[in-house]
Parts: sequence; C-alpha cells; structure tokens
Amino acid sequence: MSKTILPLLDSSLYPQFWQQQTFTNPQTLLTAMLTADITPDAHAFTQQLLANDTYQEWINSTIFGRYLHRNFTAFYQQAEDSFNSDMPALFRQELMRHAQYLPLEQTLFFAGNLPKSVRQTKVLTTTVNPATAVINAQKTAEKATMSHSRTIVNQVRIVGKQVLGFPIRHNKRTSERLRNEVLILDFQDLRLVNELNIEGIKKSNIDHSILLRSYDLR
Repeated sequence: MSKTILPLLDSSLYPQFWQQQTFTNPQTLLTAMLTADITPDAHAFTQQLLANDTYQEWINSTIFGRYLHRNFTAFYQQAEDSFNSDMPALFRQELMRHAQYLPLEQTLFFAGNLPKSVRQTKVLTTTVNPATAVINAQKTAEKATMSHSRTIVNQVRIVGKQVLGFPIRHNKRTSERLRNEVLILDFQDLRLVNELNIEGIKKSNIDHSILLRSYDLR
C-alpha cells in the first residue's frame, strides 16, 4: 500500500499577519513570540489553522485522534511489563499502515529538551502551532526550582521524503484543540543544526534564558 504525501501547510499559512505584524515564515513568528515582541496566543493561532483549507485536509485525512495518541504514548512510556512487552510494536505496526509522508520544508515545533529515547524509538510528538510550543516551554521553565530557569523551544524542519507521521484530530470542545499536534512515527535522521540564545524581556529578578534549537529531520 503506497503512502500519501500531506500537502505543505506552511505555504498556505505564510505570510502570516499576526498582531499587527507580518511574518514571512514560521521561524520569524516563533522568534517574535520568544522575544515578547508579540504575545503567544494558542487559541488565536488554532482559529487560523481551523480556517485554513490545507489544515482541514490534514485533519480530515487522518484516523488518528487524541485518545489513540494517549494510549500509544502510554505504551511507549510504560515501565517494564513482560505481559505487554509486544504491545508497543504491534500498536505502532498497525498505525504505520495508515501513516502519511510529511511534506518537505514543513516546520514543526516542540517544547523542552529532546527526549533521549526519540532517536531510538523514532517517535516524536510535535505541533504546528508555535504559540502552543512557546506556552508549554514557559510552563516547564516556571516549574523549575533552580534560580536559573531556561525556556527551551525547538523547531523541526522536514528535509527528507521518508518522514512518516499523523496529524492528530482533536476534540473541538476541549482544551486539547489548542495542541494542533503531529505525531512523527518514523524517520531516518534527526540532526541539531543550530542553537540560539535569545534575549527576551526579563519579567522578574530570576536569571532566565531562552534557547531556540533548530533540527533537520529526514
């Protein structure tokens, strides 16, 4: 069974007019959110996505909902359980039958440090909503008990033709609709290509840094 290729979402989203400014690509919009030039608003960006014909094509072509995503993730995060040891592989094999190729040059985002297991499992949960990634990264940094906290946001650019995944269809009546997630199920290589310290507006006396990491995924 041949895999379909999702259409490029970024080409229909950008240039993006956002809070009285125009952004030509997702990278410049993300940087503006991180430097507090504009306020990250996950709900407003979700509304932009839902009004976009390409994004509607993405989520209407998938059978993958948040309920399935939660259960799949739980299997991969479970402690050693000999009785269910084969379940992650079986679950993933079935999902791979319905996975689609992600389009070249599409940019995805995720918050926090890259989990060490990602390069082994080839499983990574991302979002197409930069505001969601920034807000989640800020929440993680706020929970840090150290005097020096760090907001880490990652952008992932699809540069290979064999990256398989799913747009996740969310329940429109819950806060999950702001996630706008894409689950990556298989790839060849994930490479860190740039790491940038960003000077944001200081909101307190706490020593706080913002780190933007850029990855290429093939």
